[in-house]
Amino acid sequence: MKRAELILLGITAIWGFTFPAMKVSLSYMPPILFLAYRFGIASLLMLLIFRGRALKKDTLLEGALLGITLFFGHGFQIVGLKYTSASNSAFITSLYVVFTPFIAYFMLGDRLRRRDFLSLGIAVLGLYLISGASLNFNYGDLLTVLCALSFAFQIVLVQKFGEKDHVSLAFWQIFWNFVLSSIYALSVEGFTLPVNPYPWMGILYTGVLATVIAFTLQLKYQKETKAHKAAVIYSSEPIFGHISAFITIGEVLSGRGYLGALLILGAIWNEIRN
Repeated sequence: MKRAELILLGITAIWGFTFPAMKVSLSYMPPILFLAYRFGIASLLMLLIFRGRALKKDTLLEGALLGITLFFGHGFQIVGLKYTSASNSAFITSLYVVFTPFIAYFMLGDRLRRRDFLSLGIAVLGLYLISGASLNFNYGDLLTVLCALSFAFQIVLVQKFGEKDHVSLAFWQIFWNFVLSSIYALSVEGFTLPVNPYPWMGILYTGVLATVIAFTLQLKYQKETKAHKAAVIYSSEPIFGHISAFITIGEVLSGRGYLGALLILGAIWNEIRN
């Protein structure tokens, strides 16, 4: 098991633990405005910490492409939730596990092995069980498929731009996500300044840990593994999401949900053991 893959697993845990923080925060403010605050604070922190290194112009275009894929990923997911169930959204979003290796094949020329197909198949089955998804397909499901495609492209683009400076790539990705989220939020949702401390706790947690630290480490270490391997590792996010929900609000999985969690862990182990 590579050190880089363990770090990616740790990043996934950070992302998984954002679910209760975001759930509480969204009770006080619109979703895209929450993203604007999150990525705005993260952009400011990146500038304060890394200063001139964050502003390298030779990564501006690549960072913009990464920011666009992340913005559409978050946007399609949130809007899709208006028209479909949370369980369907969780499962369909996680289809980036399936989309990533095929996009990586066409964009990067990565070849797949039988073990890779086995890991992907096991992960998808595990995600299906842990989300309790149904097979009814509606407009919200379609939007969430576009969300999964966006996240898959982000994973592959991180791999493609891996030789660039990871700090400036992370900054431009975060900054452009902030710009796009702000434009949408101010145009559609309107501006509000939360006065309750709870949404600010969620914004700070997701902005510092899940954005500045997680995305910087992702850009630094994902290049040391394959894009489809990273996708399988990221598929453990629902497990960490359920762990955080259990710790904070006492939520418990069903029997098939725990079976799904075990299958996802098995897929990850099969993928990164060599």
